[in-house]
Amino acid sequence: MRDDSTMDEALEFLAPYGPDLSNGLTNHAPMAAEALCALGRAAAVMPWLDGYRKLLAPRPAPRQRIGHEDWRSALGRLDRFADWTAFFEAELQEAAWREVAARWTMNLAPAICASATHGVIRVGHAVRSLVQSESPVRIHELAEALGYWAACYQTLPTAPPRMSGGAAPPHEAIARVPVVPQEQRHFTGTIVSSLEALDEFPAFAPVIGMIDTTAPPAELLSDLTETFARVYLANVHDVLSTIVFIHGVTSVAAVRSILPVVDEAAARAAIRYGWQAGCALYTAFGTRPAPDGAIEPPRENRETLIDMAITNGDEHAIKFTEACLREHALNPSPAYLAAARNALDMLPSA
Repeated sequence: MRDDSTMDEALEFLAPYGPDLSNGLTNHAPMAAEALCALGRAAAVMPWLDGYRKLLAPRPAPRQRIGHEDWRSALGRLDRFADWTAFFEAELQEAAWREVAARWTMNLAPAICASATHGVIRVGHAVRSLVQSESPVRIHELAEALGYWAACYQTLPTAPPRMSGGAAPPHEAIARVPVVPQEQRHFTGTIVSSLEALDEFPAFAPVIGMIDTTAPPAELLSDLTETFARVYLANVHDVLSTIVFIHGVTSVAAVRSILPVVDEAAARAAIRYGWQAGCALYTAFGTRPAPDGAIEPPRENRETLIDMAITNGDEHAIKFTEACLREHALNPSPAYLAAARNALDMLPSA
């Protein structure tokens, strides 16, 4: 059962810190804190944050105001994160948070891949927290989450589909998604750089049109998360691939968290771009599509998996375990449990 008793305390603790860590990676603290609350483990939040504190970096200062007339020119400018946060704080003072979240999900959906999908994931956690209970610090976290998504704005190449047979459900369409040949891959140290390199791989652009989006959004999301959990199981082999393919699941799970505040058009747009982002990770880093056959579930039960994730302490372990358990509750496929259990073996303890 969800327990939000430490959520506001966690966000107050994180107020002085920015969206990136001192090592240059993304700050996962607000997302992991919300995931722990969703798992019913609020008591673990502050001890976990105490350990994570050493990685946190100060928040940047604002540089220049972003206005309603020129916001597009500031998209994709991470150095404008503080300006974007101020922009969304003003938006949230002028309109209800659900209205702001809905409008900007539609505006930002083409960039679900931004910052290796961390923008949409952070927004998903912020929205889900606000759906549970509204408070000033949770409103501010939504401003920061939207600000980060906008500041990291990045899109993937898109073109009309070039295939026979028409669009298909995600679990079938994944078999048609091309992968970059090993000799053409140029990993330069970040997931983002590999996604940027897809501009030079023309076969990827039609992927966005490969799925049939006529099913109810909730059903589509279950198909997507199970498909990408299976992609995870088929392709993970080291720490980097574990982190890469975790985001194929957690990004689409984040779209589900946003569903309560968006209309059907925005939901379907986010699902299409969520599919595209998950496929981009597979195209850039994968070698084989999701297995179709039966998957053996782990021996551990839900509570044991949660205990193991908290003991491991890695932010991805916590967030992935929560996403897989949530998706499994909605669509009881053993792929989710097997993927969560595998990640706990693959990710080194924090």
